[in-house]
Amino acid sequence: MRFQMIEAARAVGGSFAVAPADEHACITSLTWDSRAVSEGALYVALPGERVDGHDFAAAAVAAGAVCVLAQHALSESAVAACREAGAGVIEVVDTAAAVTQLARAWRTCLAGRVIGITGSTGKTTTKNLVRDVLAAAGSVVATRGNQNNELGVPNTVLAADAGTANVVVEMGMRGLHQLDALCAFVRPQWGLVTNVGESHIELLGSRENIAAAKAELLASLPEGGMAFVNAANDMTPLVRQLAQLDEHGVTCVLYDGSAEAAARRENLSAADAALPAVWATDIALDAQGCPRFTLNAANFAGMPAPVSVPCALELRGMHNVSNACSAAAVGLAAGMTADQVAAALGAAQPESGRQEVLHTPAGVTVINDAYNANPDSMRASLSTFAALEVSGRRIAVLGDMGELGDFAPTLHEEVGAFAAGCKLDSLVCAGQLAQRIAAGAQAAGMPAGAIVIVTDWQEALSSIAPELAPGDAVLVKASHFMGLTRVVEGLVK
Repeated sequence: MRFQMIEAARAVGGSFAVAPADEHACITSLTWDSRAVSEGALYVALPGERVDGHDFAAAAVAAGAVCVLAQHALSESAVAACREAGAGVIEVVDTAAAVTQLARAWRTCLAGRVIGITGSTGKTTTKNLVRDVLAAAGSVVATRGNQNNELGVPNTVLAADAGTANVVVEMGMRGLHQLDALCAFVRPQWGLVTNVGESHIELLGSRENIAAAKAELLASLPEGGMAFVNAANDMTPLVRQLAQLDEHGVTCVLYDGSAEAAARRENLSAADAALPAVWATDIALDAQGCPRFTLNAANFAGMPAPVSVPCALELRGMHNVSNACSAAAVGLAAGMTADQVAAALGAAQPESGRQEVLHTPAGVTVINDAYNANPDSMRASLSTFAALEVSGRRIAVLGDMGELGDFAPTLHEEVGAFAAGCKLDSLVCAGQLAQRIAAGAQAAGMPAGAIVIVTDWQEALSSIAPELAPGDAVLVKASHFMGLTRVVEGLVK
């Protein structure tokens, strides 16, 4: 972004509590972390339950911030520091809301394509793959990490330059109309839904309601836009119906990374068979659990006949074939060739905490997938772990999954039943809800002696670390709040 300070003040409806030395000086970045301030930054002071960002305004200015966005008066020392540095202080009613207002104003300056991505699982991996594919053909700005909330989304928009070719925005939601609110200022031209699963069923109550929430992204697309949907997901017909793509003049693009993709294409209606599409065939996992497949595409602009190219991923897991197909569809729609797309997908690297393979000094393989978890991603991770070549034992450390509400006990039991069929030598269940994983596994035939129930990461670590031997493999998977990344850290230190 690039705002003169006076322009920023107008955009957020604020006033200068401390006048800058030059109100036409440019703001070139934004942060609410005083430790991440760069020269020319706007520092956003966010109040919190334990820490108030206003207390760090002086430090932010000392680090190079040219302006502070505040919602209450700064301390006398902070005001003095701002005056001495010539920095301005813009006061608003709500600093978090002001970030959205600033993004809304900057969005009008963006000349490139804005792509929104949402879904129950795979959002961050898909966003990374879309970023990596498009980066092979032009400039890209994408959401950092999984900053897909009310602050992260506007920050992604603000991180783009006016001439950035593609802005890839990951959008999370926890209820109806949240995507509507994000899309109102992001204004994506293209939208991608990875799938509709069971995440956030606690608040939405049913997969049908989750589908309605996800459809908000596609319903926001303008005439001439493109909607990328997962042909293998059972809720996609409902998402398409709710988004009313044809009525809005939006082109639907199908992608399918499932083993049944070719058979499914044979049964498409004539209308769907004519849509731009990407699908995978000949899918297999190598010894490290990385997919190899044929990437097929048809009906894209400039593509007179269907094309097929080999594709090999560095990301582990059969589920990443679907994520790769979705990113390929975006790249082909953007005018890239199938060979360019396959090469970019092959070069993409996994993100830390997501199917990250680590090795201990003692020769134990650790699969760090503890960044987040829901029933679908649990099953995907377990399937990948079962396909991995392991000379020793397979041990899965599984923890609680959050945001499942009244469905939590049943969904944890279903994961346990699935785990029982995944060639595990030992299953360690960490947390209160994870006890239902243990119950589901035992009910499905897993021997009781192979199941260990613990309360937290410390007990999980102490239960497995002394018994590990060279050649063993350990999968660690849970929702982030369980802190099971510390099990990983304890094993690989």
